[in-house]
Amino acid sequence: MDQIYSNSYLVMSVFLLLGIFLPFASLWIIGPLLRPNNPTPEKNTTYESGLEPTGDAMVQFNVKYYLFALLFVVFDVETVFLYPWAVAYDKLTAFALIEMVIFIFMLAVGLAYAWKKKVLTW
Repeated sequence: MDQIYSNSYLVMSVFLLLGIFLPFASLWIIGPLLRPNNPTPEKNTTYESGLEPTGDAMVQFNVKYYLFALLFVVFDVETVFLYPWAVAYDKLTAFALIEMVIFIFMLAVGLAYAWKKKVLTW
């Protein structure tokens, strides 16, 4: 019985070391050897639709764009959580229904807050 546990620790250690080593090896050892590296002044310039870049790169955008994107992410995550729950609804208990009602209520409060702050209007 002890041999099974020591073997599983060995396998886990090998996977942990590989999980740490492989990303570093691919980015800093293998990558520079395989990719072409021929920098020229033209290649190092900023590309902006075929035109020479003009003006400052630090442009401020309206915060509503960021809030709109954040709302999209929130409701996208809601869909990710809601779909599996709806598929397995007939196998779930009343506790799962209560949890989902709470989850949707919390999202509705966030939507009401965004609506009140007029984030959804352009």
